[in-house]
Amino acid sequence: MKSAISKLSILIFVFLLSGTLNAQDFQGKAYYFSKTTMDMSRWGRGRQMSEAQKKQMEARMKQWLEKTYVLTFNQEESMFKEDEKLAAPVGGRGQSVWGSSFSAGPQYKNIKTKTFLQDQEFFGKQFLIKEEMKPLQWKMGSETKQIGQYTCFKATASRPASEVNWASINRRGRGNNANAEKKTDSTKAGNVADSADKPAKEEVKMVEIVAWYSPQIPVSQGPGEYWGLPGLILEVSAGNVTMLCSKIIINPQEKTKIETPEKGKVVSKKEYNEIITGKMEELRNSRGRGNGRRRNF
Repeated sequence: MKSAISKLSILIFVFLLSGTLNAQDFQGKAYYFSKTTMDMSRWGRGRQMSEAQKKQMEARMKQWLEKTYVLTFNQEESMFKEDEKLAAPVGGRGQSVWGSSFSAGPQYKNIKTKTFLQDQEFFGKQFLIKEEMKPLQWKMGSETKQIGQYTCFKATASRPASEVNWASINRRGRGNNANAEKKTDSTKAGNVADSADKPAKEEVKMVEIVAWYSPQIPVSQGPGEYWGLPGLILEVSAGNVTMLCSKIIINPQEKTKIETPEKGKVVSKKEYNEIITGKMEELRNSRGRGNGRRRNF
């Protein structure tokens, strides 16, 4: 009985709030804390590190593994970006360039036109990642939990991994040396050696997603690339990354204009990841060779 009354109260609240959302000047802001866990054993030197060394490395990388973001949204558009006021300064000029190159830039979503845009800088070059928003096949659950003052419902989905596989690049680099040794014996082994030199086709890695959304804020928005649920996503976990909403402001006194990113070379996310992969392989291969020729973007 109490459960039925509670759900009825939520529906009534949503109905009343929907009248507010119909206003053209409606806007909301949601602040998220993001935490990324890293398995140090997957990295070359990480396997040889002691537990004390791993903890020291994680402490150094904390500023990249823990970040605060703000999602500015209305009924159709949203902008998700790192909160500059709370962003920790990065020590050293080289570390600053390195960190900014691998931090996700501002992400714009328009759920009406299904447009995703990301303003991204990589080693001094400006890119504009453009994608058509394809909805995830969410599986709606009945499980609930409280996040702040909001009742949230659970939804799950899965999607192919779209991030750069750094461990794969590292393995590929070590594999090049092994392949070079194999080629010296290719005349003896014939076609067997040739087939061994060809890299095995990597299986598509799927990422499991768990989201918690609240119908009390009936907008189909969420942090990052997540959207498509009947309520604002207040928490989402995908792979080794978790984002949790810590504060929500509905109709703040000072409105923020949600502007569409326009600057930079237009690329798809796949093309951008290929650019990153190529650049990282170039930097890895040129390590120890001095100032060799570098590939332009």
